[in-house]
Amino acid sequence: MMISNFDDLLATARQQPSAQRLLLVFATAALPDNPTPQQRHGFEQGAGGALLPAMCVEKTPDEIIDFESLKHEAAQFTTPWQVVFVSSMSGSVTDAPSSAEAEPALQHMVDAIKSGVFANMVAFNVEGNAIVVE
Repeated sequence: MMISNFDDLLATARQQPSAQRLLLVFATAALPDNPTPQQRHGFEQGAGGALLPAMCVEKTPDEIIDFESLKHEAAQFTTPWQVVFVSSMSGSVTDAPSSAEAEPALQHMVDAIKSGVFANMVAFNVEGNAIVVE
């Protein structure tokens, strides 16, 4: 199944033979330190900037109804975000990995995003559509 939006990802996670835990890192866009005039102009036009992790959470697919409910929940706990990065962990047929098991993986995602490395993550914009982050 091609994942073109967050709800596709949820459906795919729910269909896996082993229980999943989704790892989500919400990121905000900011200007890099000492931006050039071109960088500043692009950022003001909604392009470019650096992605900074703002909040992370882990949930099983069954704990998320759909993207709109996740977006509503995130709006209550964090500053406005532009991108949510998602990865997953597989457990057994009946049990997803625990929150404690997910913590190191979440920290790894945060560190990777800070370094500008987005491998093994799917990124979604505020509308829930999959995007390519470079």
